[in-house]
Amino acid sequence: MSFKKDKYKIVRQVLDKKFCKFLFDYFLNRRYLTYVLLNNRYLNPNETMFGTFGDPQVPQTFSIYSDTAFETLLQDIKPVMEKETQMKLYSNYSYARIYKKGDVLNRHKDRMACDISTTLNLGGDPWPIYLDPTGKKGKKGIKVDLEPGDMLIYKGCELEHWRESFKGNDCAQVFLHYNKKGKNAVKFDSRPMLGLPVYFKAKK
Repeated sequence: MSFKKDKYKIVRQVLDKKFCKFLFDYFLNRRYLTYVLLNNRYLNPNETMFGTFGDPQVPQTFSIYSDTAFETLLQDIKPVMEKETQMKLYSNYSYARIYKKGDVLNRHKDRMACDISTTLNLGGDPWPIYLDPTGKKGKKGIKVDLEPGDMLIYKGCELEHWRESFKGNDCAQVFLHYNKKGKNAVKFDSRPMLGLPVYFKAKK
């Protein structure tokens, strides 16, 4: 399989299972902590630095933009991404979700900051992702099953991708987003540096 030709590539066991379990447990603890802080009004619902249950793409599902651990992973995985894509890349941002039973990820394409992306399975119940490598709207798509530690690299701005209704209880995925280096490339998702919350975007 060639990323240049197919615009996607599956890479197995990028992270070992022990490290995946650590990240999965860490992410579950982060979700519970954020729930407790919000439920006891120690945290303003508009403050997303600890994570949020208000992601409009997948309502009431815990997600976090630019978690420090996942921003570190964004950088650590970049050499693998450059090797598999044969591109020099800028790091943009990390985003992670713990999907819950009944969740659906609607068919979509991504914004420019997500041009070269990977979804990496951290653990939980299996849940396939689908993508359409033809770039033609309405095609049935290819089913991709990922085990913990596996990742799917794909051109998020060109290929529609989606997930059908989740039958399990929890499924943790981290998305790592990059741009090919070049004149119009986005870097750090328009933030001054990695690790900053979303409200630092495009600030001078």
